[in-house]
Amino acid sequence: MVKSKLEPLGDRVVVKAIAREEVTKGGIVLPDTAKEKPQEGEVIAVGPGKLTDEGKRMPMDVKVKDIVIYAKYAGMEFKLDGEELIILRETDILAKKS
Repeated sequence: MVKSKLEPLGDRVVVKAIAREEVTKGGIVLPDTAKEKPQEGEVIAVGPGKLTDEGKRMPMDVKVKDIVIYAKYAGMEFKLDGEELIILRETDILAKKS
């Protein structure tokens, strides 16, 4: 599992993007090159939280397996074991689904 291989630092979160198959109203399936970047993903690893000026950790609002919506061009994309992942700061996460 990816979680055991990655441990984000501070207030960073590792997210696996959830790509949706996009189909036009006419039924045409759009190729990957014509799709917009996904903005929804599953959290697979969470850092310990941001340090305050007093040296205390701020608790994270997200946890592993949460489905989140994040800013369109946020984070850094990379591949690990063939999976496309994104490392984001917690502040780049806009909402989580319940």
